[in-house]
Amino acid sequence: MKKLSILVLIAVLSALEMGQAREVIHKGDVVVAPINGEISPSLLTFLRRALKTAETSGGSAIIFEMNTYGGRLDSAEEITSALNHATIPTYTFINSNAGSAGAIVALATQHIYMAPVSAIGAAAPILPTGEDLPLTAREKTISYWSALIRGSALKNGHNPDIGEAFMNKDKEVKVGDRVIHAKGTLLTLNTQEATEKINGKPLLADGVAESIIDLTKKAGLKGNVVSIKPTGFEQLALWLTTLAPLLLLAGIVGAYLEFKIPGASLPGIISAICFALFFLGHYLAGLAGWEVVALFVLGLSLVIIEILFFAHSTIVFGVLGVLLMLASMLWAMIDRYPEQPFFPTGEMLAVPLRNLFIALVAAAIVIALLAKYLPRTSFYRRFALLTTNPPGPSLAGVPREFATAVDISPGTEGVSLSILRPSGKARFVDQIIDVITQGEFIPPNTSITVVRRDGMRVVVKAAR
Repeated sequence: MKKLSILVLIAVLSALEMGQAREVIHKGDVVVAPINGEISPSLLTFLRRALKTAETSGGSAIIFEMNTYGGRLDSAEEITSALNHATIPTYTFINSNAGSAGAIVALATQHIYMAPVSAIGAAAPILPTGEDLPLTAREKTISYWSALIRGSALKNGHNPDIGEAFMNKDKEVKVGDRVIHAKGTLLTLNTQEATEKINGKPLLADGVAESIIDLTKKAGLKGNVVSIKPTGFEQLALWLTTLAPLLLLAGIVGAYLEFKIPGASLPGIISAICFALFFLGHYLAGLAGWEVVALFVLGLSLVIIEILFFAHSTIVFGVLGVLLMLASMLWAMIDRYPEQPFFPTGEMLAVPLRNLFIALVAAAIVIALLAKYLPRTSFYRRFALLTTNPPGPSLAGVPREFATAVDISPGTEGVSLSILRPSGKARFVDQIIDVITQGEFIPPNTSITVVRRDGMRVVVKAAR
């Protein structure tokens, strides 16, 4: 078991180290992030990290080099939301294609440049099978997305009618008296059409660029160009963040079993792995840093201090520790951008609170069931020594007058029957009672001495 825990620890630390081996960005650098292939949740994870890295590192601008035929609208919506929160200039370099969902993402950046042979548009929603949506669903979807695209285009200085025409074939586009696009088809623009100047202003794209370097020259960007690439851990982060409630549930239940079953270390290892994967996933997804891990460790330390040194005397350390651990879990799941307030509100808290609530309620139900049925199982009896301990009275769960009749006073010697960490069972002459140490762990079948008696509480130490 010890070897297993060491291997798990090495694996987690290696993953953290690899996830941390990211590009070095200096203040004033121009950051380039690719958007290739399908618009998907894993791409969202990568782009969110790229944007936050560029902003927090002092990048002067971020350029998204795009070549995509589209993908999932839900991912495009979240990417659009992230880009519209950007605090540095955003550019899209369409290097061949910005189709469907890619066109929506491009409109969420402030500047668009296109390669000489490229196209943007045709963002109509369709089913995953490639078929058209049913009429009612199509009308609702187009109405919603048309409004979203118009708002995003207006925020970033683009013609909102063009963005809507990408989505809605019934939208006519006019600039002045000139009809740019008639009703009846979805709008798609090639490089020459998108960069055409009408009344001194480009229709959509700022200009034509042969490459990223050419774009930086034409846009007047002076910093060094630094590329950020997606890693295999972006996909891992997607799965780990999706499974966050289950990881929290397993971590909480594992911690409960670790303290409930003396001598069993597997639940503790599983709990540690689940919490490590929870924080690792949110770290790789760009949602959390090391500060949330430090907060969790601080809370855990306070809980351990409560158990070892202040059991049955105060609950201050334990309560504070639990609150810090819960706060760290919630903090890890919050998607906060640099310009947003430190204390999150509204939509920023909705999903994290939901996930934490689900995990806590599920953990409470599972723990209640375990508390009722676990002591009856052979697994519990194996570790708790219930089958090997001879019958006898216990100070826990017996009438007070019987408990005080047991002659247990300071200096009385006995033997531990179970591991004391710090509480457990011990035998004194022919009596078996519940005892607690002063914080030390004492193995079973060890000679012990009573230190003091506080009512129902018997404090012991290892005999010297």
